[in-house]
Amino acid sequence: MTKIVKMSLIAAIAVAGTTASAQPLAEAIKNVDVSGTAAYRYNDYEPSNSTSNNYKVAIDLKSKVNDDVTFNTRIQAGKEGSTANASLNTSNAADTNLDIEVSEVNFVYTGVNNLAVTVGKQAIATPWTVARDAMGDEQTGTGALAVYNVGPVTLVGAYFNQTNFNNSGDITTLTNGSDDIYVLGAMGSFSGVSVDAFYADLNDVFDSYTVGVSGNFDLGSVSLSPFARYSSLDLDAASNDNALWQLGLGAKMGIFSAFAAYGESDDEGGVVYIDSGSKTNMDYHWRITAGGQADAAYTYIHATADVTEKVNVGLFYSDADYDTAGDNDANEVYGQVKYKMSNNFTTYVRYGQLDVDGSSKANMGRVHVQYSF
Repeated sequence: MTKIVKMSLIAAIAVAGTTASAQPLAEAIKNVDVSGTAAYRYNDYEPSNSTSNNYKVAIDLKSKVNDDVTFNTRIQAGKEGSTANASLNTSNAADTNLDIEVSEVNFVYTGVNNLAVTVGKQAIATPWTVARDAMGDEQTGTGALAVYNVGPVTLVGAYFNQTNFNNSGDITTLTNGSDDIYVLGAMGSFSGVSVDAFYADLNDVFDSYTVGVSGNFDLGSVSLSPFARYSSLDLDAASNDNALWQLGLGAKMGIFSAFAAYGESDDEGGVVYIDSGSKTNMDYHWRITAGGQADAAYTYIHATADVTEKVNVGLFYSDADYDTAGDNDANEVYGQVKYKMSNNFTTYVRYGQLDVDGSSKANMGRVHVQYSF
């Protein structure tokens, strides 16, 4: 696939004419690295009989300008005006074509030892956002990002004067995308333990901080991966302080893996994210996601097994318990079979049930196919 894309680039430049660049055409194409993902997903939710076909294609191009500067761009085909997938209702919508957009255009300077500075339109990689996703929303912004490594510690500073938060993520009603955002952070790894602390200020919208710790420990035949995170976010237009803490543990022994996580939101609110799929939130399974409600508790448990080198099976359970009036408790249970044909091609099938208090139990199914290149 990479060779095909590179040949297409060669053809496009040849048609435009080779005089646009003083650099030989073959040399320019040789310095271009191509990667990306292509994904298809089918959802079937009952009792509403809601079915949808979902598609998304993303191509990343990386080109070395000189020894100190690299050019990057990301081209996506999905839903118009967003970096999410194109979701077509199989009952009411025709099989229309995908909308194409350029979501990233930036330059990275690495001319100073241990320092990388990215300038331009780029993915916003923070604990509050989702920078890259093969199927869902991606948060992007125009500005500058600086990353500096000092031994085991990495320091991060960023400023963006425009973002796509108004049409990507879960705070679309709070900003029109023109609000400045500042981010400061530090990450470190010491003897198998990783720690991070970040602060963000979205002008006239919120200020927030988050602290996380995780580890990886090999105890003979068992590997353990504990983690914990606390996040706080204060909305400028409201008096309530939002907070969410969470604890979790992953374990692996031979062909078996297990995972458990538990978290609670503050009694004033739990909106501690820009995208609900980010690290500051809890979104570990399927349809049970921490949605910002106050006085809520979330539980996630699953176990999986590698029955062959290519086939993995698992059982998943999620629960949301709300103390606020009007919010109905919910839980889900589903089974999943994943088939990894190769390192770059994976598909899985899910089927289970969502139970929301006050309404009937609903069956749900999904087929997902993903190719990475």
